[in-house]
Amino acid sequence: MLTLRPLFVGVRALGPALLASAPEPAVELLAMVWGPRFDREHALQLARLTEPDSVALERSLVLAADRFDALPLPLQQRLRQHIRHRAGGTIGA
Repeated sequence: MLTLRPLFVGVRALGPALLASAPEPAVELLAMVWGPRFDREHALQLARLTEPDSVALERSLVLAADRFDALPLPLQQRLRQHIRHRAGGTIGA
């Protein structure tokens, strides 16, 4: 059975660096996973704003994007619901 645990590990590792300057981190995170595929361009723009020369951060984002895109649709939806729940259910409703 596939789980979301590998994605959460990546988000916990990358999140603070990537979303530190975002006024609403959950909104930014949800924006990356809202569509049918991980929004790589949005994530890379945030990475460049946060750490302009971080090749490691960009590589990690690409890996996270590939993992998300490989998830079955029900698990992608579960991840979106988890993000909304953690944000108090106030986004993406």
